[in-house]
Amino acid sequence: MARQPRLTLPGYPHHVIQRGNNKQAIFATVADDRVLLDLLDENARKFNVALHAYVLMSNHFHLLATPQTADGLPKMMQAVGRSYVRYFNNTHKRTGTLWEGRYKSTLIQTDRYLLACMAYIDLNPVRAGLVAQPQDYPWSSHLHYAGVRPDRLITPHALVWELGNTPFSREAAYAELVQSGINPVQQAAITQATLSGWALGEADFVADLQKKTERRVTKAAAGRPFSVNKPGLK
Repeated sequence: MARQPRLTLPGYPHHVIQRGNNKQAIFATVADDRVLLDLLDENARKFNVALHAYVLMSNHFHLLATPQTADGLPKMMQAVGRSYVRYFNNTHKRTGTLWEGRYKSTLIQTDRYLLACMAYIDLNPVRAGLVAQPQDYPWSSHLHYAGVRPDRLITPHALVWELGNTPFSREAAYAELVQSGINPVQQAAITQATLSGWALGEADFVADLQKKTERRVTKAAAGRPFSVNKPGLK
């Protein structure tokens, strides 16, 4: 059975996960993390993708990004993936694959899930037991939003600007949002949607989204064939 193409539409935020093959480490040194961030910076600009948030873990990484073109995100991920594997293999004297197949991604409803997804990404190191607080972890975008250091990779989403009228008020509001965490239902929904590739949002959002693509955006009910209504057909 042929695998479905990824659900990727311009103008919508996408949560992306890329994992190491067989859960192996994809970062062995500090230099490795820096190389990947440089590749993301270069290729996000090249392919017109706005990066809103990221975290680099030992054997995987997360991104929250909005592509401005239909093929911007896959082209960015392909370019980053190929260049990083070449660098990593050459540097660490290894051969073969590094990634666990294709990256996983989901398209999310902005007003309902974007800030929750940012908190989900920031809290990854905390959930993994690496740090007690997200601001203690150096390889994420949290420090940018907390006002600790500027990050050239980051293009804040409009929702972040709505958190306050000044940089200080936005930083305080965002820090409070992350400290509050996300509930287990939201966390499970983000994880499941990303791994399955189905859109994440309320029924009206999903129904409107389906009108914009022939690719199925949610899992079909058992026993019911999927179809897209086309002009002139009922």
